[in-house]
Amino acid sequence: MITSANPASLLGRWLNTNRDTRGISECVVTQDGEGITVSITAAGNSEPVPWPTVRATVLANLEEEAGQRTIALLAKFDLGYMTADTHVRVNKGVLVIVLYFTFRDESGRSNYLNREFFYRAEA
Repeated sequence: MITSANPASLLGRWLNTNRDTRGISECVVTQDGEGITVSITAAGNSEPVPWPTVRATVLANLEEEAGQRTIALLAKFDLGYMTADTHVRVNKGVLVIVLYFTFRDESGRSNYLNREFFYRAEA
């Protein structure tokens, strides 16, 4: 449930500031009567890879700079072979997504953390 915090700064279509990213190329945050959803498109080898759309948990975002009080989102994606816990917030007009990847496929790959930055796409 959304409290008195306004999610408007998070809503919309966001594109990665790094056009050559090998991670997330696009993020779409929407609001409906039941809350907020997050859709992510990853950069694939030959074509974009859509992740499943998930419901986000709304978090208080208590910024250290200038005492800002906004909201952030927690979105958990289960991609089968791995999970991606994502923390989404806006800082000075830039959408920041911090991702915590955990592999579950016994591939021996190391779990890792990544942070990516996005700008709002024109409507």
